[in-house]
Amino acid sequence: MPTPSPAELARAEARIALTPDFPQPGILFRDIAPLLTDADALRVVTEALAAPFAGAFDLVAGVEARGFLLAGTVAATCGTGLLPIRKAGKTPRPTASVDYALEYGTATIEASGDLTGRRVLLVDDVLATGGTLRAAAELIEQLGGTVTGVAVVLELAALGGRGIVPSTHAVFTA
Repeated sequence: MPTPSPAELARAEARIALTPDFPQPGILFRDIAPLLTDADALRVVTEALAAPFAGAFDLVAGVEARGFLLAGTVAATCGTGLLPIRKAGKTPRPTASVDYALEYGTATIEASGDLTGRRVLLVDDVLATGGTLRAAAELIEQLGGTVTGVAVVLELAALGGRGIVPSTHAVFTA
């Protein structure tokens, strides 16, 4: 897996749109949708997500919903399968679920399958407080898998999620 050049990464990062005061006043929302619509930027980010963990995983897991998109590109590029991690009630045969705290309440994620012996790269769009990714890692372990790395497009470093989610590689940091 090639590691993208600094110039390629800078061009991809420039495709992240900033929207002030969304979803509420005082929040600067970072929208990766423009990055996803740019084939070169998507390729660069896909390579940057996978490269630090090359050879260390045989399955990619993605957290609903943008994590699905990113995990799918990583899985296809690396020749692995994809485990979707869904919000509660979206999986017809959930075999495991994890509840976790949000800043405004609680949520539940679910997945199904036997991951015994599988080495899993966990992928999402943003690492903020770390609650969702920590819950996803617990879910993978409940299913018998081992999380060998966590890859995100963007880390909001000021929120401290890296302390909750070890082995994280962020392509960009804000």
